[in-house]
Amino acid sequence: MPVELRRAKPPDTDFLLELLADDDVRQFLGPRTATAGDEVLEEIERSLAEPEGFGRFVIEVDGEPAGMLGFHVANEPSRIARLERLAIHPRFRGRRLADEAALLFQRLLLEELGYHRLELEIYAFNERACAHAERSGFVREGVRRQVHQRHGEWQDTVLYALLAEDLG
Repeated sequence: MPVELRRAKPPDTDFLLELLADDDVRQFLGPRTATAGDEVLEEIERSLAEPEGFGRFVIEVDGEPAGMLGFHVANEPSRIARLERLAIHPRFRGRRLADEAALLFQRLLLEELGYHRLELEIYAFNERACAHAERSGFVREGVRRQVHQRHGEWQDTVLYALLAEDLG
């Protein structure tokens, strides 16, 4: 069951909205995540217009949409990309698709788009995402204490990074 990545297109809007509305996904999203159809479509169009600086991607399994992930430039002169919004549709969970997709995404960003450093910031309560980051080769760099108010409480986030030299 080969996993592939492709840049999202306007017809993917409904799939992405369904995924973003999933209870198991929504609880881990940042406060600025696009959740309305016009916002998601705007991000897709931006991804197509600015392919080296912003991306919204669909994870596919045997040609069927199975998940999503994205990035944006965090620091252009230093070639740092911030990864975001990795989510797998409930029909596809439990197969380690996110791990395969993450490796493909790392290679795309580091080798094809020429980024030097990839960063992730994950809510500390999202233990599943932290374990995924470490399985995918990211190095835990630290904790930002009580940085976001979420679910009625201040939340810590965990910072991870990956350099081209970290790729296996």
